[in-house]
Amino acid sequence: MHTTMDEAIGFNFSVSENQQMVRGMVKDFAEKNIRPHVMEWDEAQIFPVEVFKKLGDLGLMGVLVPESYGGSGFGYQEYVDVIVEVAKVCGSIGLSVAAHNSLCTGHILAFGSEEQKLKWLPKLATAEWLGAWGLTEANTGSDALRMATTAVLDGDHYVLNGSKNWITHGKSGDVAVVMIRTGEIGDSKGISAIVVERGTPGFTAGKKENKLGMRASETTEMVFDNCRVPKENLLGTVGEGFKQAMKVLDGGRISIAALSLGIAKGAYEAALAYAKERQQFGQPIASFQGISFKLADMATEIEAAELLIRQAADMKNKGLKMTKESAMAKYFASEVAVKASTEAVQIFGGYGYTKDFPVEKFYRDSKLCTIGEGTSEIQKIVIAREILNA
Repeated sequence: MHTTMDEAIGFNFSVSENQQMVRGMVKDFAEKNIRPHVMEWDEAQIFPVEVFKKLGDLGLMGVLVPESYGGSGFGYQEYVDVIVEVAKVCGSIGLSVAAHNSLCTGHILAFGSEEQKLKWLPKLATAEWLGAWGLTEANTGSDALRMATTAVLDGDHYVLNGSKNWITHGKSGDVAVVMIRTGEIGDSKGISAIVVERGTPGFTAGKKENKLGMRASETTEMVFDNCRVPKENLLGTVGEGFKQAMKVLDGGRISIAALSLGIAKGAYEAALAYAKERQQFGQPIASFQGISFKLADMATEIEAAELLIRQAADMKNKGLKMTKESAMAKYFASEVAVKASTEAVQIFGGYGYTKDFPVEKFYRDSKLCTIGEGTSEIQKIVIAREILNA
């Protein structure tokens, strides 16, 4: 059943008290605990686990998890605010918060049994444990149905063999939701989802990626070598993994859209302030049309991206199908992040190309947003499929 346009746009534009509280809390936290260390973490590729523990103390690592499982019990609008406010300061930390909340934790919340939720969600929601989520492999990025990692039932355990690539928290994560092949290659019902805890024999971390941007967000391989996992760790039933993953990614796209929005806003705000202060030819460079028009384009596109994101978040809160809307939000916002950060570097001129000013990092971080959790090209495929089948 497709959502009507009236349903899609019938959301309240006002900011709730919860949202105002969350924005203030996250902004204060980011200024105090993240901003002073941004370049240190970036340069050395430090994954600051202690920051996520502190975020967990504030309830920000279980934003969508009901209070009965130790979470904050907020909705997607508050979740967007959390990601945006963190990403305005550091995209890397925003990415890790998003991956933990929407992928690993979100998958267990959506598809776990009551027993499984009680076992894992309280630890994830408080950041006692960090979560990872494994879909991508070295040779199967967008083509997930051809994954090679397998799980074979042997008595009361599944035996896992293979590896997953580009995994956020693939080394430091205490628990991972992993999509594995339990059937034939290319069969959408041949993939299952299983939870693997760190410390399970045969489960190790492989290569850590040396990335262009998002360098403080850990990205590694996860390797499974005759890794025996109790069969009760299966989420849902055998063969449901791919379907589950696609639903998780619908929500995950809102996360990456919010991450993109935060990066775009961070770059824009830095460029706006600089353009007002920087003098050339006896006046602020903001008074030149070449600069002011750039700022006008950035501001307009950022507002448009936010409207798409808020619409998708509202539909998610209401339980409406929002595959098209989340794909549109992710596609548009991620491209806006790249454009806004590029223009920010241009406005800063030579200074924008140095690490003494913040915009070069927004520039490097932004590109991942057009790739992770489905490339821009994949988003267009999803959008086209939805509008053609409407």
